[in-house]
Amino acid sequence: MSDWNDKVIAEFRANGGQVGGHFAGEPLLLLHTVGAKSGQPRVHPMMYQKVDGGYAVFASKAGAPTNPDWYHNLLAHPRTQAEIGTDTVELVARVTTGDERDRIWSAQKAAYPIFADYERKTTRQIPVVVLEPAP
Repeated sequence: MSDWNDKVIAEFRANGGQVGGHFAGEPLLLLHTVGAKSGQPRVHPMMYQKVDGGYAVFASKAGAPTNPDWYHNLLAHPRTQAEIGTDTVELVARVTTGDERDRIWSAQKAAYPIFADYERKTTRQIPVVVLEPAP
């Protein structure tokens, strides 16, 4: 985990889910995953969008040509947790497709144009993952 992520995570936890800097005032969660290869626990700060039945997160990796590690971790281990504000919730991840993906992705780009910039930087389709309450 990078020093930058460590600082965001510490600030998030110290301030009830609120952070300053780049993420100030934005919807931010801490996604917990298990490494697909290592089996080690990981924590990833990321923006989310509230959607019917859960939370959408975006495997943008700032427009890099490959998907982020957390995405591969969720494919291998879809049962997960996220810290949202002061709550930790049990979730199950699923990758969206078709109209559902397009609707959520379009809303994210409209609300946060930086995501449209990420899309322009890459040739891959940026995955949209919905995190739903675990049964």
